Amino acid sequence: MKFANTLTASISAVRFPNIHHSIRFPLKHSPLCCWGRRTRMSRSPSNSTIRNFSSSISNEESLVSPKPKQQQQHPWLIVGLGNPGKQYNGTRHNVGFEMVDAIAEAEGISVSSVNFKAHFGKGFIGNVPVMLAKPQTFMNASGQSVGSIVSYYKIPLKQVLVIFDDLDLPFSKMRLLPKGGHGGHNGMRSIIDHFKGSREFPRLRIGIGRPPGKMDSVNFVLRPFSKQERQELDFTFQQGVEAVRILLLEGFNKAATFVNTAKPMEQLS
Repeated sequence: MKFANTLTASISAVRFPNIHHSIRFPLKHSPLCCWGRRTRMSRSPSNSTIRNFSSSISNEESLVSPKPKQQQQHPWLIVGLGNPGKQYNGTRHNVGFEMVDAIAEAEGISVSSVNFKAHFGKGFIGNVPVMLAKPQTFMNASGQSVGSIVSYYKIPLKQVLVIFDDLDLPFSKMRLLPKGGHGGHNGMRSIIDHFKGSREFPRLRIGIGRPPGKMDSVNFVLRPFSKQERQELDFTFQQGVEAVRILLLEGFNKAATFVNTAKPMEQLS
């Protein structure tokens, strides 16, 4: 009997050589148990895990999400009024031209091209796009040029600054206003007409004084400046350049305060 049992065990070992592993090791150490442990460890994710995962996704999406397009900035249009031709250079009626020339020189903007019936140039004052224009239509038809530029570039009237001479202001004195009428100035009258009657645009008035005695105002505005007047006017142009910078970069109120409280050169000496 003992021999038979031994023989049976030997045969079983030959036929089932690995059966002793199942008998020797408990189930918890078997390969099936390893899968079982992994299954038990793979529990449902906690709420904090989900929140962290969602936050991670949101952060990644914010990095790759396209930024909203910035609204295109409209340029400012700065217009100086005057009459074309050498015979009018340096005359009182052309201080608007000279003010634009001073701005162009200070800011490095060329006004040598001819567009919209004007000497025309584009550039920047600080980070603000700007256009400079000196209409060549003669004073009384200035609106033809200015109206075309505003219409073509769709410039808001609040960003159109017109610079012109003013008989009613003391010589070299400036005034910056947000709006107003033409005050008898034919260039301004033409511009308002081409703006369909709108007066809602800023203007920088430069005083040229009143004609002496009984001199006709038409003849007076076409007279050149004296040497002393030229020195005072150059100082005014420097103030005007600074005023335009403040207007574009800091706003109308600060610019108006600067202009309307500025002292002429004779009071500073």
